[in-house]
Amino acid sequence: MNQKAQNPAREPHEEARGPWPFVTLRRYHRAGRPLLWLARDHRKGLFRERRALEHTRAAPWHTARYNWIMGLIFCIGSFLFMLGSVLALFPALTKGLPDWAANVTFFAGSIPFTTAAYLQLFQAANADETYTSGAKRPNLFGWDPKSVGWISAATQFVGTVAFNFNTFDAIKAPSGWLMQNTVIWLPGMIGSVLFLVSAYLAYIETSHAHDIRPRREIAWWIVAINLLGCIAFMIASTVAYVPHGTDPQWALDASNANLWFGAFCFFVAAALSMVEARHAAH
Repeated sequence: MNQKAQNPAREPHEEARGPWPFVTLRRYHRAGRPLLWLARDHRKGLFRERRALEHTRAAPWHTARYNWIMGLIFCIGSFLFMLGSVLALFPALTKGLPDWAANVTFFAGSIPFTTAAYLQLFQAANADETYTSGAKRPNLFGWDPKSVGWISAATQFVGTVAFNFNTFDAIKAPSGWLMQNTVIWLPGMIGSVLFLVSAYLAYIETSHAHDIRPRREIAWWIVAINLLGCIAFMIASTVAYVPHGTDPQWALDASNANLWFGAFCFFVAAALSMVEARHAAH
């Protein structure tokens, strides 16, 4: 869908399009050279050609190292969620360990998730800032509802905070199905919904349309695999609801199995983002 919109550099553009109501792709000329502006690349600082043409220095949050470290932290959080899921699925592995070992592992994994999600939000909040000695103080959270990337990063960050509460409260779960659903299931459900919204927004930011057509780009695979992981987390949270009565074992196993698969998808997507960051550095 074509849209008329002003590009960040205020250059006359030849094309501006994206998934309504956002603009995620612009084509324009500068100094006689055709340039392509992509919302995701702009947000993450993956625009070496335009920066070289403008003779600007990359901000610290727009460097390959920043993106690589952010991907590594996501990998650590994903691995801990995978480990927690395995411990929950196979109780024999926790023989000799406290009953709450798996839940502590989940909570430990939620901390890197929140850390990396904030780094991503900070990056999106300062996407339009160049790095100079006289630059203004960076935005800590920002507010840019016209940017699909910023909304995606913001919803993901809030979702990770919800999972902090979800996993912490599960370490010593309260008695009674109502309290368990209130302090454990509900925050997990909120986090999963926000993850799913964030992942879809990141997907359309990269594909520039509301469709699922595969693209031969590492960025597409990153957001597509991440979206798949969020769907698995959504399933896990849904079946984790504690009923008024006996909680069937199949529901617990299904929840943990989907948690493992979702975390595995996040791990793969994060690892690919590290590869993307290294590639962008060359």
